[in-house]
Amino acid sequence: MKRILFILITAGLGWQASAQQLNTSSLYELQGLFHNPATAGTYAPGLVGAVYRTQWSSFTGAPRTATVFGSFDLPEQKIGLGGYMYSDKTGPTSRTGVSLAFSKHIPLANGARFSAGLEARGLQYAIDRAKLTQTLGADPAIAGGDNSFKFDAGMGVAYTSKRLQVGVSVSQLIQSKLNFYQGTLTPAEEARLYRHYYLHGSYKWSVDEQTTIIPSFCVIYLPNAPTDFQGGIRVEHKQLFWWGLSARARQSFILSAGMHIKNSFSVGYSFDIYKTPLSVFDAGANAHEIMLRYALPGKSK
Repeated sequence: MKRILFILITAGLGWQASAQQLNTSSLYELQGLFHNPATAGTYAPGLVGAVYRTQWSSFTGAPRTATVFGSFDLPEQKIGLGGYMYSDKTGPTSRTGVSLAFSKHIPLANGARFSAGLEARGLQYAIDRAKLTQTLGADPAIAGGDNSFKFDAGMGVAYTSKRLQVGVSVSQLIQSKLNFYQGTLTPAEEARLYRHYYLHGSYKWSVDEQTTIIPSFCVIYLPNAPTDFQGGIRVEHKQLFWWGLSARARQSFILSAGMHIKNSFSVGYSFDIYKTPLSVFDAGANAHEIMLRYALPGKSK
């Protein structure tokens, strides 16, 4: 049981009910290319920003994730470039990673475009051995190295128009082994990176000259784990402020709000109200996320 617990930790489950290894975000649709390299350069001439997320704040060693991101369009070359870096800490484990994305844009009728993207990923998993030995003792699961650096890759495709965007992608294609464990477990029990499959979409519905409603969804699938679904709506008013309501299946309800300053700088905040595995009545059983984003001058897509 100790070995299994350690493998789950080193696989980077990060206290998420859906047992994903890769980070997700309640404000993913505002970050340019968080789940799909094909969306690099499709949102605006350029986006740069940062996100900080905390979960389960009442628990010692609760997850804390910091991310910086960027996405840029090169229209003359018909390509998009982007990427993000993150630092994620949970108890005795930490993950530091970088993702670089390249997308090729194919213009279509009425200003729409089809894009295909590739992603290169680098991830470093680290373990605080002192914290683990307090509970695991001399378990052979921690006989390996303190750090493990791995390369991986991803790919995706997307369709983007003035109102609609839909795409599919896959991350961690190589499924690199973490090589922390030294023992006799079967290959099925090895700690490794697993492929994540994404399906996402959004639509801009202009109710009137001042209000736009944007429904969106994201489905995340990986083998041997429940399929994760997040869906909701965001309401933009006069391009000055917005609010949103969404839900993540089997886990939480999400409230969000933000404002735009001079159509370039945006501030956003989300509050996740967890309903499982802890109820809303348990102190600290929630998540907070804040986003700062700057859109480079130019005509938005």
